[in-house]
Amino acid sequence: MKNGSIEAVTNTVLIVDDTPNNISILFDVLTKSGYKVLVATDGKSALEQAAYALPDLILLDVMMPGMSGFETCRLLKSSPKTQGIPVIFMTALTETVNKVNGFNMGAVDYITKPFEIHEVLSRLGTHLALATLRQKLEQLVTQRTADLNKALVEVESLKDQLQAENIYLKEEIKQSKNPDDIISQSKIFEKVLNKIRQVAPTNSTVLINGESGTGKELLARAVHNLSNRKNRPIIKLNCAALPASLIESELFGHEKGAFTGATAQKNGRFELADGGTLFLDEIGEMPLELQPKLLRVLQEGEFERVGSTKTLKVNVRIIAATNRDLEKEIAEGRFREDLYYRLNVFPVSSIPLRERKEDITLLVKHFCIKHGADQGKVIDQVPQKVIDALMAYHWPGNIRELENVVERSIIMSPGRTLTLDDWSPRKPAIAPKGSLMTMEECEREHIIFVLNKTNWKVSGNNGAAQILDMVPTTLDSRMRKLGIKRPEQFPF
Repeated sequence: MKNGSIEAVTNTVLIVDDTPNNISILFDVLTKSGYKVLVATDGKSALEQAAYALPDLILLDVMMPGMSGFETCRLLKSSPKTQGIPVIFMTALTETVNKVNGFNMGAVDYITKPFEIHEVLSRLGTHLALATLRQKLEQLVTQRTADLNKALVEVESLKDQLQAENIYLKEEIKQSKNPDDIISQSKIFEKVLNKIRQVAPTNSTVLINGESGTGKELLARAVHNLSNRKNRPIIKLNCAALPASLIESELFGHEKGAFTGATAQKNGRFELADGGTLFLDEIGEMPLELQPKLLRVLQEGEFERVGSTKTLKVNVRIIAATNRDLEKEIAEGRFREDLYYRLNVFPVSSIPLRERKEDITLLVKHFCIKHGADQGKVIDQVPQKVIDALMAYHWPGNIRELENVVERSIIMSPGRTLTLDDWSPRKPAIAPKGSLMTMEECEREHIIFVLNKTNWKVSGNNGAAQILDMVPTTLDSRMRKLGIKRPEQFPF
């Protein structure tokens, strides 16, 4: 019991005084008031007891033989273990300079000798209560600081994620101003669009097959924008545009220090697409060693960042696209059969332009508006002879090649009428008489044909990659896959 209140924890007071009578009086009063009392008769033993027992308060005599109370207080306050213990000086000295000196040493109060018992108990109670409040305040500040730091980490993580999403979305916007504008009046292509409308509201995985340039990405975006995930982002990864060593980090993210150059934590595209859609373009180029990790995410919805053991859960819809025959890739050991069946839940085949030529007129007009605006031109007249010439061409590069031809023709057209004066249709690769060629063989022949036209210049202005409308690294990868080697007469 202390001052009429019940204390859950008994406070400990250390009395430091060299006068036995003073010690006796204080010991008797404090123990009767419910305090646990320790006693020291000099500064040295006071320092030892304070460091060992860590009392809640110290009553310290100023005038003692050997080490004075002021020096004892200074040493108490200089030690990290005891510097927080409140010290009240006991003295018969009344000079102001002595009191100031005591406060400068770190004391919180003075008690004047001879003692007034009520004053002693009142001052002890006040300073012990203040110490308790100070301790609670420090604990609260520590906890609030920890909570704020945790919240700050979460805010920074969300900020980084939003910034990363914005970067990806800006890149996607740059690629196409209106990616969902599918232009078609073809009956055969309408069947494809009907399949898109059927599968879009579900969460099923979609595998889009088709030649390069047929608009597989447009179909993927149409699936996303017709789905319940349309308010979340669609994140794209071109599996053929990155080295194998980077694809894992791009997909799953990495921790700081996970590998050379990993200077900060990075969220992968699965995290960025959480709640939305992940479009894996050129899935046939996915390195074989990464396919089991992709399969795990598809089956269980969980993964770990590179360099981390913490498992992350995501809810992502997968749309994949490829121009490869994945069943042939499986037979040749380059693609996992179980991953193929997990991706091929709802297959969609994109139609090549040569099979939907009735769309050429609409597409030409659309590209005239699109690229005319970009170039500050108005092309509103397309002669029938231009349409006839375009309809007669076999379009191995499909819609992408048609768009490039129209864009170039707009640049070359002097007025409001589209002309093709600078365009020379490419002849299709012709198989030896009496033989048939696979799609892969045709692709190989066509790439070699273009490379010969550019003197085997792959990248840069007027290089093969530009003509084929491919990323140079993608063309390099295709050349390796198809066994295309640079002739000795073209060393660079």
